[in-house]
Amino acid sequence: MVVGDAHLGSADIRDEEAFHELLDAVPALGSRLIVMGDLFDFWFEYRAVIPRRPFHTLTKLALLVERGISVDVFGGNHDRWGGDFWAEDLKIPFHADGADLTVAGRTAHVAHGDGLAEQTLGGKLIHRITRSRITVGAFRRLHPDFGFKLANRLSGGLAESNKSPEAMDAAADAQETWARALFDARPELQLVLLAHTHRQRLVEVEPGRFYVNAGQWMSDRGYAVITPEQILPLRWPARA
Repeated sequence: MVVGDAHLGSADIRDEEAFHELLDAVPALGSRLIVMGDLFDFWFEYRAVIPRRPFHTLTKLALLVERGISVDVFGGNHDRWGGDFWAEDLKIPFHADGADLTVAGRTAHVAHGDGLAEQTLGGKLIHRITRSRITVGAFRRLHPDFGFKLANRLSGGLAESNKSPEAMDAAADAQETWARALFDARPELQLVLLAHTHRQRLVEVEPGRFYVNAGQWMSDRGYAVITPEQILPLRWPARA
């Protein structure tokens, strides 16, 4: 199962409660969960400190791993600053950038998708900020209470400048164009999974080769189920 752009911490509490229901249902939907980035509206992992607000979600992810579910988490432009807490404490691989995976027997390239098709200055700025070593180093020196308060203020302002329907639609089109070019460049790929644009898409670029965006969980509650036989874009509480 694939899900992304939940933005927990800023989303409606009902979306968060529904997301936890989805996590509880994962074992009935498949043996693997891929979280496509922006799971949290902000995440920063200090060496000895992790955020308090996501505790319930982290606990549910850890329980999935204990039940034998394979979980991969990708960092998005809001929550890319993960560290060894994920792999060492939760036993969950954390991918700060894109990665090649085998998904339901298909050779796949998986990435959050920011930086590929930004349409606004705010989006381009967030993309640069989240990848800057200077930003990460400076932020690590801040007291966590102050750091998270600052990040919450910046996150809201920059995000709003990047969320007009026209900008998101244009970004979704540009993302699909990028995925098609990647298929051309890499004939071994059967699947490209992206998120970030909050637009759910399933495109069969060529027979047996698919571009998939599971859409946003926040508000829309979109997700996708991928099996060797089919790919289903869904909205909770629908099940495959």
